[in-house]
Amino acid sequence: MSTRRPVVAVVGRPNVGKSTLVNRIVGGRRAIVEERPGVTRDRKELVGEWNGRTFTLVDTGGWLPDGFETADPAALTKQVSRQAERAMGAADVVLLVVDAVVGITDEDDRVARLLRRGDAPVLVAANKVDDTRREAAIWDFTRLGLGDPFPVSALHGRGSGDLLDALVDALPEEVEEEEPEPDGVFAVAIVGRPNVGKSTLFNRLVGDDRTVVHDMPGTTRDSIDTLVETEDGPLRFVDTAGMRRRSRIDEPTEYYGLVRALESVDRADAALLVIDATEGVTHQDQRLAERIDAAGTAVVVVLNKWDLVADPDDRVQVQADVADRLAFLGYAPVLKVSALTGKNAVRILPALRQAEEAYHTRIPTAALNRLLQEAQQQHPPPPVRKHRPRLLYATQGATDPPTFTIFASHELPETYLRYLERRIREAFDLGPTPIKLRVRRRNG
Repeated sequence: MSTRRPVVAVVGRPNVGKSTLVNRIVGGRRAIVEERPGVTRDRKELVGEWNGRTFTLVDTGGWLPDGFETADPAALTKQVSRQAERAMGAADVVLLVVDAVVGITDEDDRVARLLRRGDAPVLVAANKVDDTRREAAIWDFTRLGLGDPFPVSALHGRGSGDLLDALVDALPEEVEEEEPEPDGVFAVAIVGRPNVGKSTLFNRLVGDDRTVVHDMPGTTRDSIDTLVETEDGPLRFVDTAGMRRRSRIDEPTEYYGLVRALESVDRADAALLVIDATEGVTHQDQRLAERIDAAGTAVVVVLNKWDLVADPDDRVQVQADVADRLAFLGYAPVLKVSALTGKNAVRILPALRQAEEAYHTRIPTAALNRLLQEAQQQHPPPPVRKHRPRLLYATQGATDPPTFTIFASHELPETYLRYLERRIREAFDLGPTPIKLRVRRRNG
């Protein structure tokens, strides 16, 4: 029987230390932590291990009952709570985190009432018990009706061993896996400035409200991976936090979200660069495009909110800006969509599949050299320091993206390399993927 890792949902009201406890369990700063409520909004899945047992930890946003007043818009608070409730319902074990310093609150009592109605076993972690003087206060949490609480200090690690022993004991012996997750899945990072519609597009593509979507910059604070089955096979989507220039990032949370988003771009095979069509291509969009290009990932440009650009002249101007300011991504398709209504969103997956195919392309050496010799005959390299370079031969050293090494008698000018890249791209139909050309000098 194939098995999967059991799932442990870490839940509780805001600012009780859920993400700090998750980081303590997984052994690193994997979840974003800051000393104020509401930092974690989406579900983030990480792998934990204790005494030889591995499990998936789901870090959730702070749960609040409907109607609870916060600084965040009510609609956003409700979505965060719904995400937490979905994690509770899908978990094999639930870890409820409470604040031992504050004691039981109405929110603790209401989330406990919700958990008592579920089928999964629940462990109560009374956090912020930094020394023995605070241990006596934790027994008040038995009134939640979820068993004896475990005194822990997520910040210092105190009591975490006993909690993990009990957590492992509560895990099911084995959990049947419906379908194993494929290896080597093509990974697509969805990137862009804050509030351009990345999460809305992400949810449109995966067909599920997997991340919190709200008309508010910075809603997505971390990267959320989702494996999506398509007619042509699986894709892995990564919804990232909105990126801004670091000089404009004032809060630590947004900075860490930026770092994770850039890491997602570097790890991804392709990127969907989402641009707000109502604003056109900004300076920051250009910087993001340059980062994607430098990472060597395939790219599809998505002009989102296209339905809101009603004036024909404005539409022409936006397309001209894309052609001008993103000229170095001239190989990338530009799709005009509305993530909110779904208009033209069906074009995205075929474009990604084309990018995937091109990204993995390997060209036979003989065909490559025939093309380069033909290109050289039609347009010889210009002289460099009184020497006219000659192309000797070339090989493709790698894929992901296609990378070619050209052996020549002298260095080749950058303009000539661009010419060769265009010829290779056109001859072998290497659509929306970057191409890397390396030149090595060899006498011949």
